[in-house]
Amino acid sequence: MHAAYLSLGSNLDPERHLRAAASALRERFGSVVFSSVLRTPAVGFDGPDFLNAAAIVHTDLQPQALDDWLHALEAAHGRDRSAPRFASRTLDIDIVFFDDRVIASAPGSHLQIPRPELRHAFVLQPLAQVAPDFVDPLSGRTLAQLWAAHPQHATPLPASALRWD
Repeated sequence: MHAAYLSLGSNLDPERHLRAAASALRERFGSVVFSSVLRTPAVGFDGPDFLNAAAIVHTDLQPQALDDWLHALEAAHGRDRSAPRFASRTLDIDIVFFDDRVIASAPGSHLQIPRPELRHAFVLQPLAQVAPDFVDPLSGRTLAQLWAAHPQHATPLPASALRWD
């Protein structure tokens, strides 16, 4: 089994889509560890605030197969991949880490692990919450160390009222 560290976000009816995603993740992977949900402003465009979180799943799938499964889940929730990269979305789930693997983006593929979005507080803060001792294979630093050194560490993102019950 492999450990996959995911980043989840939504800014279009986010509570409904994130709850449905959590249910689908639990149904497919069993026990899932979720961070708290954070409220963050849209990055790169004007739009409603996002709700962001992290999750850890254990899977028998390889990275590309997991990414394909996650894309199908996004599509089932109305994710429009033809929209601009920086736009509102119903559901966005990315594999940030997969075990300790490093996977460079191949031509025609967007799969890159670790995800470069790790630099954003809305990805790093929730991941550091659920896996503080996980070591980023690129930097050799734990997620707790990366979060402690992040410019937004002194002003963490606010929590949302959404719970994963």
